[in-house]
Amino acid sequence: MKAMQQLLEIMQQLRDPQRGCPWDRQQTYRSLVPYTLEEAYEVADAIEQDELEHLPDELGDLLFQVVFYAQIGREEGRFDFDEVARRISEKLIRRHPHVFADEKIESAESQTQAWERHKQKEREQKAGRQAIGVLQGVSLALPALSRAAKLQRRAARVGFDWPAIDGVVAKVHEELEELKDEIRAEPDRQRLQEELGDLLFACVNLARHLELDAETALRQANTRFEHRFRQMELALQDKGGIERAGSGEMDAAWEEAKQGDKAR
Repeated sequence: MKAMQQLLEIMQQLRDPQRGCPWDRQQTYRSLVPYTLEEAYEVADAIEQDELEHLPDELGDLLFQVVFYAQIGREEGRFDFDEVARRISEKLIRRHPHVFADEKIESAESQTQAWERHKQKEREQKAGRQAIGVLQGVSLALPALSRAAKLQRRAARVGFDWPAIDGVVAKVHEELEELKDEIRAEPDRQRLQEELGDLLFACVNLARHLELDAETALRQANTRFEHRFRQMELALQDKGGIERAGSGEMDAAWEEAKQGDKAR
């Protein structure tokens, strides 16, 4: 707790109206959002790259974002860090009655279902007497792939889902054919975008049925592409560089990089 108190005091000094840092003083809830998202992704990247020696630093950067919001809240008289910590503590106790009370839960799957029931109840309480929809409250700030998966999970809880993966695979093929039809027709950019969106949404659904995370899968695909492209660049250096290479040379270098990846 000593280190935590020190961090809170540092944050308070950074925001001091007279002696603080000009950049830190001018930040708002809204201006911090991009930095918060960036820090969260850097935590994910350290884990995915298996660079766990950097994880404490990345987690510290993310924690600093929470402390920053709390300091602004404190200055405005809205909330402080203690309030943030108190609320998450209460929420964890409330959502884990099998740990902190007498409820019996035998499996991780049962716990997931119970967790979602508790969250739904909390959403209804926040809404008061106003009717609350199944999909209400799914954050618009989520990355699109993650939000699609969350919307699909919510819909699946009330039975709106494919009973087997064969139907999901068929839907991916169907959406791909509809996109191809639109490409072959006189293309309308809005229609093309809609059909492409439907295909991506179907692919997220396939990932969900495979019990995979589409956002993670795409991040890993990005990493593989970067690595293979770099290997291709290196392979073509002696031939005048990638800018002067023909498509055949690039294809051959790409396949070599791809095979090298698979052999690792």
